[in-house]
Amino acid sequence: MKPMRWMLAVLCAVALVAAACGDDEPDTSVADAAAAAEVERAAAAEAERAAAQAEAEAAQAAAEEAATKLAEAEASAAEASAEQQAEAQAALDAAQAEAEAAQAALDAARAEADAAAEEAAAAQEALAAAEGAIAHDFGVDIESKTIRVGLNTDLTGIFAPLITKITDGHLAYWERVNDTGGIQGWAVEPVVLDNGYDVPKHLENYEAMAGDGDQSVVMFSMSVGSPHTAATAESLIEDNLAAIPISWYSGWADPQIGKNVFEVGTNYCLEAMNGVTYMAETYGPDFAIASFPGDYGEDGAEGAKIAAEALGLNIVYDGQAQVIPGADLTPVITRIVESGADWVWLATSPSTTANLMGGAAQAGFTGQWAGNAPSWNPALLSIGGFAELADAVYTHSTYVVLWDAEDSEGMQDMIAGMREYRPDASFDDVYIVSWILGYIAHQVLDQAISNGNLTRAGVLAAANQITADLKDLSPDQSWRGNPNNNVVRETYLYDVDLSRYTPGVTVSEEGSNNGFTLIKGPYASETALNWEYEPCFRP
Repeated sequence: MKPMRWMLAVLCAVALVAAACGDDEPDTSVADAAAAAEVERAAAAEAERAAAQAEAEAAQAAAEEAATKLAEAEASAAEASAEQQAEAQAALDAAQAEAEAAQAALDAARAEADAAAEEAAAAQEALAAAEGAIAHDFGVDIESKTIRVGLNTDLTGIFAPLITKITDGHLAYWERVNDTGGIQGWAVEPVVLDNGYDVPKHLENYEAMAGDGDQSVVMFSMSVGSPHTAATAESLIEDNLAAIPISWYSGWADPQIGKNVFEVGTNYCLEAMNGVTYMAETYGPDFAIASFPGDYGEDGAEGAKIAAEALGLNIVYDGQAQVIPGADLTPVITRIVESGADWVWLATSPSTTANLMGGAAQAGFTGQWAGNAPSWNPALLSIGGFAELADAVYTHSTYVVLWDAEDSEGMQDMIAGMREYRPDASFDDVYIVSWILGYIAHQVLDQAISNGNLTRAGVLAAANQITADLKDLSPDQSWRGNPNNNVVRETYLYDVDLSRYTPGVTVSEEGSNNGFTLIKGPYASETALNWEYEPCFRP
């Protein structure tokens, strides 16, 4: 396979050099010999990267085929009679060896593809230096010095009440950056498309922003939704695009799942381990689980189960994936009420949380409630009757410190920015997430500019190069090396406190509060600290 790949690389290099330099006289931007040599090197490196990526994809297919054969051999061995056992075991051993060899080949191909991608990025940087200009391909306007970043966001779907605020805060971040000189003199232009929390629409938006038209971007500073981002994970690799998700799925840290997805903060699984530990210590060992299906809900549910096993807790109702958005909640409510649970762990949406809690209370359930961060929205405290219930029984888990809780650089920067650029915006802690996303994308682009490479591959390389300084809004984050060393394990737990709730205020008013009193945080349970990283849920 190697000689064929090198032949392909040479042929592609010839074609790319011809395209770059013209069939007749050399382009004036690469007239000198050094620049022409760098063009040739960049073309060859890009061709090698493309060929290595193709080889990695072929190895992936071979590994999947070998895994299928292994599963079939295991099934045959289990069903074989005594007389057939020797033959079945031999077939099983052969399938196991083939699967291991295929996995080794896949690992090697991926490593070679990564090395080729790094070489291609370095070649582009050298070419830019030789030409006296910054390397670029899509999502960059050299004449106006503008960089486009993508926001594939939810403005009309089930999480819109939360995400529209995060989106608006993120836009305010970029407005402030542009008004204060940009990033090394470059302006950032956000391209905002609404996915309505619909996977097909998210994919449609992705194609528009991953293309080469007016909506093309150099990276995604927001990709909203776990199944939505997962649906683009392979395309991100093929297109050399980096994406920062509004999704805390544990799989993103696994390079086989989220190689180009740069997760932020604690994942749903670890968050659930911490939350379940606290709830069990405080309210008792018997609990129920109710979650959405998919990468969000089931990741949180699996984390709850990991904690239950480690702590010897009793799951009296396992409602993992039983809460179907838009479906009748009566069966789930009935099972929770009949379970006798001391408390319930949720991985749902805020509106679903309100319906589950309200329905269970009407049916006589008196237990406590908690859940992954997206399960709650402070706006629920504006619902008469429900607000008092939540005040009595709900514990909120989240990934970041909340508004004005500390005098950190990031907190003061965020508050000042929101008050200057969105003075009349309704108060909400989620603007902290807006700023964290901004800090990461800002530092990635700054590094890419310093490297002289604003191609998509160059921006991707910069993302893998930095350690993001989040200015104490959240732990600093790196995506290099062993994921077990990089995943963030700390979360924050808050009591929902109606007496502190200040509805109707803006970000400009002092003393605002979304109805929270800190219980503990940053907090990491023993289960979370001792957990060896792997994706908790695999679709």
